[in-house]
Amino acid sequence: MKYLLLKHYRGGPAPTVDFGTMDQWTPDEIDAHMRFMRDFAARLEETGEFVDGQALAPEGAFVRYDGEGRPPVTDGPFAETKDLIAGWFAIDVESWDRAVQLAGELSAAPGPRGEPIYEWLEVRPFLTEPPTVTE
Repeated sequence: MKYLLLKHYRGGPAPTVDFGTMDQWTPDEIDAHMRFMRDFAARLEETGEFVDGQALAPEGAFVRYDGEGRPPVTDGPFAETKDLIAGWFAIDVESWDRAVQLAGELSAAPGPRGEPIYEWLEVRPFLTEPPTVTE
């Protein structure tokens, strides 16, 4: 079963401890956080559970089609920060319980002063093919 572990900039449940945003952290704190993410991915690669992981920049825009011959419409130069996903891990695990376990571990990534950030992560299953109906 494949799942996305989604890291949000904002927009999830209120943080247990608010460490602010990464742009307020020291370079060493950011390095420790990113090293934790790389080590987490490496561990999942060893177990065969890692599919992909990416970090995203906070900039972006919502875009939609506005009709034939018209340029796409955006909501402004950038989407609101609360709507943005900071990054993700795609995992392939045996069960929902394993996905939740890994999300819990990832939630403990270090932040300022090396303390776990207790970050909320969204766990979303990949949509699978609908079952085939036979008569």
